[in-house]
Amino acid sequence: MKKTILSLIAVAAMSTTALADFKPALVYGTGGKFDKSFNESAYNGAEKFKADTGVDYRDFEPTGDAQGEQAILNFASMGFSPVVALSFAWKSAVEKIAPQFPDTEFYIVDDVIEAPNVQSVVFKEEQGSYLVGLLAAMKSETGAVGFVGGMDIPLIHKFGCGYAQGAKAANGDVTILRNFVGTTGAAWNDPVKAGELTKNQMDQGADVIYAAAGASGLGVLQAAADAEKFSIGVDSNQNYVHPGSVLTSMVKRVDNAVYDAFKASQDGDFEAGINSLGVADNGVSWAYDEYNKALITEDMLAAVEKAKEGIVSGEIEVHDYAVDNTCPY
Repeated sequence: MKKTILSLIAVAAMSTTALADFKPALVYGTGGKFDKSFNESAYNGAEKFKADTGVDYRDFEPTGDAQGEQAILNFASMGFSPVVALSFAWKSAVEKIAPQFPDTEFYIVDDVIEAPNVQSVVFKEEQGSYLVGLLAAMKSETGAVGFVGGMDIPLIHKFGCGYAQGAKAANGDVTILRNFVGTTGAAWNDPVKAGELTKNQMDQGADVIYAAAGASGLGVLQAAADAEKFSIGVDSNQNYVHPGSVLTSMVKRVDNAVYDAFKASQDGDFEAGINSLGVADNGVSWAYDEYNKALITEDMLAAVEKAKEGIVSGEIEVHDYAVDNTCPY
């Protein structure tokens, strides 16, 4: 009996220690925590975890690459685990830091690292973009739709190519205009430049423009609203930003990814490797709510739901730009 009691005390002590050692941290991508897009979605996931579990977390908003790497190193040095690195931009930093802290659990979002203490969380952005591209072409009255990407990198080309494929599926003759805000991290936080690109595309006939540009995308949404055209938001549900003008949003569930990362580590269920999330996992989708319901016709609703089913079943194969760095659409 005494031995049993001592064993129970030991188990309780170990559980308390494990709980005390659980210190989650989150390093955002550049562009600001409250970008109404990618970073803010992650913040919402972390806040939901805090509300559900009562466990607090630490986070950091870097303004450049050096700050991001230093934040990841600082959190690991201070015993935080897991450390969620929320951007492909932190790949080299995590590759360098993770081996120095083999007992720390790391997650990187939007890139892949092969290491025993790193889980890579990636999304099938092309699938969600296909859905909103389908809606864009169906909504367009001019037969021209636009795409404004943030940084000119393969990841954002995944969005653009999936969008183009979806638009072509709805209208084989649709014209697709594509531009990128820039080639450096500053491209994620330049709404003025994004707005100018949007105006240029509208001058060329585009009446629906998809923004895949982080905080820069707010410039796309604003320019479209000012011109009484339609825009498409990204990552977070941005339908509310300009009700009646934002046709829909390609929702990338970064919030779920962060929540699940924190929860898995808290429960001792961390697994290294690749976690790929698409339409079938509700990792990406399109937003339909009170802010855009009046913009989506019955035909559009039926078409997008049929497309979702086709993607899940494999009947529709959406091209992944990252596989061969080409887009046939």
